[in-house]
Amino acid sequence: MVRELLIFDMDGVLVDVRESYRETIRQTVEHFTGRPVSHDDIQRYKNAGGWNNDWKLSHRMVADLGVNVDYASVVDYFQKLFLGQHGEGLIQRERWIAKNGLLDRLAASKDLAIYTGRPNFEARLTLNRFAPHLHFDPVLTADDVTRGKPDPEGLQKIAALRPGQPLWYIGDTVDDARCAKAAGVRFLGIASRSHSRRQELLQLFVAEDAIAVFEDINALEDFFAQR
Repeated sequence: MVRELLIFDMDGVLVDVRESYRETIRQTVEHFTGRPVSHDDIQRYKNAGGWNNDWKLSHRMVADLGVNVDYASVVDYFQKLFLGQHGEGLIQRERWIAKNGLLDRLAASKDLAIYTGRPNFEARLTLNRFAPHLHFDPVLTADDVTRGKPDPEGLQKIAALRPGQPLWYIGDTVDDARCAKAAGVRFLGIASRSHSRRQELLQLFVAEDAIAVFEDINALEDFFAQR
């Protein structure tokens, strides 16, 4: 029997980034505009689609609040907040979502991979911190594609590496769902019950043909056991 390949997005799927990437967006926009923005404001853009890149999203939110600042300055400030100068950046606030042993048990019968919009360096920092023993192959990042999500390029590259292998993509945004749909890959959505726009996101997942939607990835074991 051919082993299935489970391809994970990272942010919001493997890792809780509300206090890391999402908080960095919030603080970056407030720094340049002097205007407070909420996590719900950020999610509104995410649900609109096309904002998988958090640097571009931050720059767009700054512009939409009436402030003209060059993209490079936004990226520079964002990275200083996220990574910090001496390891004290907001990346340290990340939390690994999978319960102990979950991914090891899944890996007993399935192959694991990652396709994330993170740069490779930041993806490796988090994987080395939380899951150094886990084998994800491939780990595809923003550095490996010319067109980010929702373009299907990333998933198509993985499919080309694994010809004939059944693929699943697990993501938490409409861009993830649209990427999977365009690539012809089955999609499983993640929508936390604490999500500020959960009902809207659920409707978006349905519209993009999600096979199922879960509160977090800890439900995957039961899902696959019942198939």
